[in-house]
Order: sequence, then C-alpha cells, then structure tokens
Amino acid sequence: MGRIMRLVVAGVFTAASSLGGGSAAAQSQSPFADRPAAATDSTAGSDLKPLPLETNDRGQADDSNSRITTPPSPATLLDPNVRPIDLNTALRLAGVQNPQLMIARQRVVEAAALRQLAAAQILPSINLGMNYDSHSGPLQQSNGNILPVNRSALYLGAGSGAVAAGTVAVPGVLLEGNVAAGVFGYLASRQVVAQRQFATLAIRNQTFLQTTLAYSELLRAEGRRAVSLQVRGEAKRVAELTASYANEGQGRQADAQRAQTELESREYDIQAAEEAILTSSARLCYVLNLDPSIRLHPTDAFVVPHPVVPDPTSVRELIALGLLQRPELKERQAAIREAFLALEGAKLLPFSPTILIGYSGGGFGGGSNLVRPVFGAFGGRSDFDVMAYWTLQNLGVGNLAQINLGKARLGVTNFQEIAVLDQVRAEVAEAYAKTHARYARIGTSERAVRSGTRGFQEDLIRIENSVAPAIETVDSLRLLARARYAYLDAIVDYDRAQFELYVALGQPPADALAHPVPTTGVTPSPEPTTASPDQPANNNPAESVPPRDPGARVLTPIAPSSPPARSS
Repeated sequence: MGRIMRLVVAGVFTAASSLGGGSAAAQSQSPFADRPAAATDSTAGSDLKPLPLETNDRGQADDSNSRITTPPSPATLLDPNVRPIDLNTALRLAGVQNPQLMIARQRVVEAAALRQLAAAQILPSINLGMNYDSHSGPLQQSNGNILPVNRSALYLGAGSGAVAAGTVAVPGVLLEGNVAAGVFGYLASRQVVAQRQFATLAIRNQTFLQTTLAYSELLRAEGRRAVSLQVRGEAKRVAELTASYANEGQGRQADAQRAQTELESREYDIQAAEEAILTSSARLCYVLNLDPSIRLHPTDAFVVPHPVVPDPTSVRELIALGLLQRPELKERQAAIREAFLALEGAKLLPFSPTILIGYSGGGFGGGSNLVRPVFGAFGGRSDFDVMAYWTLQNLGVGNLAQINLGKARLGVTNFQEIAVLDQVRAEVAEAYAKTHARYARIGTSERAVRSGTRGFQEDLIRIENSVAPAIETVDSLRLLARARYAYLDAIVDYDRAQFELYVALGQPPADALAHPVPTTGVTPSPEPTTASPDQPANNNPAESVPPRDPGARVLTPIAPSSPPARSS
C-alpha cells in the first residue's frame, strides 16, 4: 500500500480530487450559471479577426498598458448529489434488475413448464359431462326397414356423447397419443430446459461483463477528471508565474499568452472528463435498470490493476478451460441432443402406434314411441374402449420429409457448435493477448510518469527562481499530462482485459484456475517449426511472451480474494 501511495503522490491522481466534484462554490450554483449568453452563436458563420494593438513610433506593438490576468475556472457540470456505488453492489444489482437477465430466467421457467406438460402426457384426462339426444322421424334398421321413431336419451356422468347403442363419444377417463411422439417429446423437452439454463448463464456472464466494463469506464472518467484537475492546478501555477513576469516587464507576453492557452486547454479537459462521467454514469444506470438521472459515483479511492486470472497459466490451458466451462458450448451440446432425439422420433414414428384408452360411467335412460315408457328406464352404464392404430403419413412421403427435416436440423446444430467453439477459442486468445500487452503498457506509462514528473518539477523550479522561457515548462506539462492519462488508461484497459478473459473462460471456479487443464484431444497440436541457428524452437505461444517483472512496478497488482464477477 505504501508503494501505491508513493505513486499517487508522484502524480497519477489523488483520492481527494477523484472523490470531489468541484469546489464548493462551483457546486452551490447551477452548472450553466456562469456561461455567457449566446457566447458562441454571435460569431457563427463569421471569420474571427485579432484586434490590432497600439503601435509605438517604431511600428512595434505597444502592450505596456495591458495586464495579463489568470481567468477563474468555469463552473463544474457535475451535480453535487451523487449515489455512491462499488463493483460488488453493481454486480448484485445487475443480477436482480437487468431486464435481459430477467427475460432469460423467465424462459427457463417457460421451458420447465413445457417439460412438465410433456411428462404429463402419460396421465389420462378426466371428462365429466352429460348429453341429451332427441330424434323425431324415420330411422332405418340394418335390414333396410324404415321405422317412424320419436325417441330421446339422457346421459349424465363421466364422459359425454352417449347416444343409442354406440359407445360414449367422449370417454370419461381418456388416454390417447402416439407412443414415440410422447416419449421423444418428453426427452427433447428436457434438453430444451438445459439449453435455456445454459443460455441464462451465458446472458448472466455477459450482463456481469457489461456491468464491469461500464463501471470501469466510470472509474476511467473519474480518474481522468482527477488528473485533469491536477494538471489544471499545475498549468495555473505556470500561467500565474509567466503572467506576473510579463506584467512586471521581466518576461515576454508571448510566454504568458502561451501559458494562458495551455490553462484554457486544461479547463477543456476537465469539461470533457465531466461529460464522460455523466455519460458513463448513465450507461451504468442503463445496465442496472436504474434511473439515468441519478449520478453514480464509484467508491474506489484508487484505480489499481486487478489480475483475476493467474498469470502463469498458458494460453493453451486457458483455451481448454474455456471449452470445458463456457455455457454457450453446453447450450449447443444440449441443442444437438434435442435435434438427435427429434430425428430418432421421426424415424420411429411410422412403427409407433397411436393408442386410445377410454372408460366412461354414468346414468343413462330414455325411450321412444315404439318402446314403453316413452322416457324412462334409467340405470347405470359403463363403457371401456381400447384402440390402437399405425399411421403412414401421406403414403410415407410425409414421414420421409420429417426424417430429412430432422437430419437437416441436426446438421445445423453441429455446425453451430463448431462456430461457438471457434468463437470461444478466439475470445480466450484475444483476451489473453490483451492482458499481456496492457500489463506491459502499465510499466511503460509508469516510467513515463516518473520521468515526466521530474522534468516538469525541474522546469517549474527554474521559472520560479528566474525569468525563463515558458515553452519548455509548458511542453513538460503536456508530456506529463499525456503520460498520466496513458497510465490511467493502461490500468483500466488491463482490468477490462482481465474481466473479458474471465468471462471468456465461462467464469470457472477459482480452484479450476489453479490447476493445469489437460489439453489432449481438445485443441489441435501446432505444426513443428524449424528453429533458426540463433533462436531456439518454440512451439508454445505462451512461452513467446516476454516474462513480466513484478519488481519493476511501483503499483503492485492486487488480486481480489474472490472473483468479483461471481459476487452475485
């Protein structure tokens, strides 16, 4: 921690300015109170021309009566009312409030309900009802005899549709359906549930990644504002010194004007950083499903590297780990099993019977003008029916079309798995390369901050002690500011790459990252390369990366005790 504090003192940015929000006087008024009305519209479309200076008898500009003063800083754009938030809280909110994640979870509930419905097909349905039938007019007997009959019948109980001598049309207890369609339909529904579950995990990982990246951008914006405030203070000191020299006639007004221009440029940087803070806060609110009018403020006092994935792990092992852990691949595997079950069901459909088992029981009675009584003779009645038949759809052409459809869908799912597999490998390799490259940039920019700080301090001491051209000091200030921004960006980009790599691995458990993963049969072995005389052969891409030198870092990477992306 002492090394971190030394770096902060060296000039990355301070916690006070990072957690600030502008001066109290600037925050107590409207963000646009000090802006002149129509300051830019009055000159729109016209050429700006410099005002002529008075000249002396030698034709030179006479600026002896003009004094250079340092203008006050403009009001801040930030509202002082903020809502503090940390990464852990952001991830917890994303786990319960992100709409896309909520939709994915409801789709799992929907798939589970469809699976339950498919499993319930083995249970019979119960139909309770009644029917009344009345007929007036001639009827024909089986021998062709025509009889004038006025009859009626009433049925009440389990089932409905009991008329004359036929069985009950709607059995009271009914079990019907095709055996193959029911069995394979249930097995396929289980795979659909698995697909939705893995898809939910993938959406959760992406949601957490979006939350982490949005939070990182908010940290970057706050850090850039802190750096801009620090650079503005240094630029103001240079401007005040050069202005005092110029006003006393000991220095050139051109140096003072140059320092004033640099100061105004730093004010512009502060306003740009405040704009980035507002937009980053709104973007994080969008991911967390919060009111975007709320300004979120990170509670982190420092921006430090967060190595989530252990560095000694080679890229080959990380790719193998990603292939084992990524929920997108598991989702595709479940889709392949679903398509295979659908194909098997289509093949067995012509040989699978459609069955109907029905039982009915109730009270039945009636009569006619030929049999006395006309309406009576009620009594108990029960019917039990069993039917089975085999169907060849459309002379077998329909069954063949279903088989071809199942084969095509199985082929599509196989190629989709290959596409996802290539995507996983590419994402892991890309994130791995980013982490190494951006870690190296941290050291480079850190050394630039050190040398820039020393150079600017020497130039500032020189102009404080004597009248000296300000161009070197202004140039040193610009280089130091650029180094500070680069240092901040390198740390934030490194953290982003670490989280991207962690999500590319499917957010595996922490213990899985600490053990080597077998790669045999998962990724193809590279072709052997011929080593040059002055360079040994190296077939491992991970070994070609220059080794890191943790001792050369003032800001030591601090690994969290647990992966932050799994906090919810």
